[in-house]
Amino acid sequence: MTLSDAQQRLNRGHDFDFSGLTALFVNCTLKASHQGASHTQALMDDAIAIMRQNGVAVTNLRAADHRLAFGVQPDMREHGASHDDWPEVFWPEIRDADILVLGTPIWLGEESSLCRVIIERLYAHSAQRNDKGQYVFYGKTGGCMVTGNEDGIKHVSMSCLYAMQHVGYTIPPQADCGWIGEAGPGPSYGDTLDDGSRAGFDNDFTRRNLTFMTWNLMHVARLLKRAGGLPAHGNTAAS
Repeated sequence: MTLSDAQQRLNRGHDFDFSGLTALFVNCTLKASHQGASHTQALMDDAIAIMRQNGVAVTNLRAADHRLAFGVQPDMREHGASHDDWPEVFWPEIRDADILVLGTPIWLGEESSLCRVIIERLYAHSAQRNDKGQYVFYGKTGGCMVTGNEDGIKHVSMSCLYAMQHVGYTIPPQADCGWIGEAGPGPSYGDTLDDGSRAGFDNDFTRRNLTFMTWNLMHVARLLKRAGGLPAHGNTAAS
């Protein structure tokens, strides 16, 4: 989806300074890059474009392009896995990002299996603390983007956003968006239709929620960054 005129005006019509913020988008499609284009990536690209046009440094990872071991330890190679890209590829980006956005397709009404692996690996860092003694994800913001051909955007977002806030992420208002089209077989997001248009690209509801989500993530991340994160009173292991 190309950014609309209204979205472009929002990018120009403000004096907020988002420079210094970093964001990581993790695409949890089940397709590796060599297997074809990702409908989830097509939706994520607009949020990425908005952030980059506003000075946010964005990194984008596609989970299926890497070998992620399943489990709830920071490095599963220490627990019998033959290979694990989490410690060297994913964890440094997640650790340093002010904003984390999970993008996932819907399969059988749920987020993808790779999305669940990412969530479980986030949970693997539950024992780690930041320099205030809080859980390591305190002071960071999280969001979720969903695509598919069946109902379930709110259900999948609920699952992902709950997990993120549970491990310490701050979830802004309207921190999710998605597109599902008509129920049942049919075009997926971004597919070219018979008239040459792209499925979902003209959907005002999806465009609006994507805009809300992206700006709210930037606003809350900026507020937290300027405040030095959340106050540590009452939410450290020693409390």
